[in-house]
Amino acid sequence: MSAHYWNLLRLILLASATLLLGACALFKPPQPGIGKVLSWDKVDDWQTDRHAEAWPALLHSCAALAKKADWQQICQAATGIENPDDLLARQFFEKWFTPHPVYGAGGKPTGLITGYYEPLLFGSFEPDQRFRYPLYGRPDSLLIIDLGDRFPELKNQRLRGRLVGDKVMPYFSRAEIDADQTILEGNELLWLDDRDALFFLHIQGSGRVQLPDGRVIGVGYADQNGHVYRSIGKILVERGALALDEVTLFTIREWLRMHPEEAVELLGQNPSYVFFVLREDPGQGPVGSMNVPLTPVRSIAIDPKLVSLGVPIWLSTHYPGNPDQPMKRLVFAQDTGGAIKGNVRADVFWGHDNNAEQAAGTMKSPGSLFVLLPRQHNLQQ
Repeated sequence: MSAHYWNLLRLILLASATLLLGACALFKPPQPGIGKVLSWDKVDDWQTDRHAEAWPALLHSCAALAKKADWQQICQAATGIENPDDLLARQFFEKWFTPHPVYGAGGKPTGLITGYYEPLLFGSFEPDQRFRYPLYGRPDSLLIIDLGDRFPELKNQRLRGRLVGDKVMPYFSRAEIDADQTILEGNELLWLDDRDALFFLHIQGSGRVQLPDGRVIGVGYADQNGHVYRSIGKILVERGALALDEVTLFTIREWLRMHPEEAVELLGQNPSYVFFVLREDPGQGPVGSMNVPLTPVRSIAIDPKLVSLGVPIWLSTHYPGNPDQPMKRLVFAQDTGGAIKGNVRADVFWGHDNNAEQAAGTMKSPGSLFVLLPRQHNLQQ
């Protein structure tokens, strides 16, 4: 081949490489995290929601955030509006907030949306042959070390442990607590009649307990032992006991029922353990991590490392078990959870009725999130 041919080929390859690099730069995926502000018409089906139904959740957020600079004017304006209709509520959010897409690893705009609910259990203040599984309150032996006191860059990072001699050691794991009830003796709030229901209560974080006389009391999250949450559903998949697409609350519960001996070991594989507090008025509903009541299908749990508690979020996903039925609505980040980690990750609170259990127990839907940040926040950037 002639030198002219090779020179021409080199020029073509160089030009192709330049175009390819330019295209890569042009289509570079967004950085993980909260993206730039969008116009409202770019928010997926924003106008389709019944925005007034989210108003109680907004007022709950304001109960905790009204003194923050970004929220003072918002909450003053919100508390001055009684029973807005959908149009007025939507216009309010458009006036005071700006939407931002949320991206996961590699700039991926979608992630996993799951659900949780408030289960009904059966228990007693006194143990007997039926009620023999203790529900514990927060023990005095649980130490919390706030790292932010010493290292400002670690604000809101806490370690939990127990004092052994003059050393702080990790707190007891689930397997240790379940194997020896003397470890937390004296901290029992109630005794329940179902070991597996108690385990799932730890995952849900709150519940209602019916006593032998028919009264119903509420129990809510008080603290946690400091161990990292590990999904037993994932473990069952790894062991080949369940297929990934089979894993739901109901299939896990059935597996535990059918394998009582193996179940003890499996439950212990999740070292995280939750402590509770009594809630005398279960009608008020559970309280989330920001210490405000949760609103069914309008409150979600998120990873607070990315999203501040209290903010509104536009959720775009589909209903549990029905990929053809969109579920697009305004929700509020009012809770957290040990299994809720990552940017595009949310856990929808469904309430406490039978439909709530079914929806929460089967929800494993892909979805996207748009965080609504106060306009004042954007002006300060």
